[in-house]
Amino acid sequence: MTALTRRQQDILDRLRMRADAAEPPPTLDELCGLLGLRSRGSLHKHIRALVAAGLVEPLRGQHRGVRLVPRPGPDAEPMREDLLPLLGRIAAGSPIEAIAALDRIEVPAHLRTGRPCYVLQVVGDSLCEAGILDGDYVVIEHREQARNGEIVVALINGEEVTLKRIRQAPGRVLLCPENSDMQPQAYHPDEVQIQGVVVGQMRAYR
Repeated sequence: MTALTRRQQDILDRLRMRADAAEPPPTLDELCGLLGLRSRGSLHKHIRALVAAGLVEPLRGQHRGVRLVPRPGPDAEPMREDLLPLLGRIAAGSPIEAIAALDRIEVPAHLRTGRPCYVLQVVGDSLCEAGILDGDYVVIEHREQARNGEIVVALINGEEVTLKRIRQAPGRVLLCPENSDMQPQAYHPDEVQIQGVVVGQMRAYR
């Protein structure tokens, strides 16, 4: 079992309580209200972690609500380790909100790690000089810290998500493109939450 933060365990407990009471899955807004959160962006970060851990289904639109992964019966086949959640698209350009997808995608073992991972499809060309192109799939290891120089999924001001190389210094975080036509964007550390780090990449030539 993947270790969960206190907030993630709280979310999981709320979802299980509603499921046990045969209540419909809560929307993101309803879950924010239940947990006393003001930012959907902060909640989305924790939902991503639960999806990556295989405990919550990928979001399929707010009307569906946040659903637990069904518990397998005694005769169920074990979940394939090579299938990771495809959580949507992310900007490698100007920040846009990540868009939830419906699927899981096969990822070779050498492109992922032993920690919870998920996959995002890249939109934009701000990382083109790092070899990450529009339409590529990147494998993200879920974690909330990164080393300088790593390419990260960054949540900005609890609202927008982007893919950039990170440079951290006291009192400042730089999210740097790998495109000579674009400039780094500077933020206060409180404005940026790391949601994961790129550990693999896939591309289709068709």
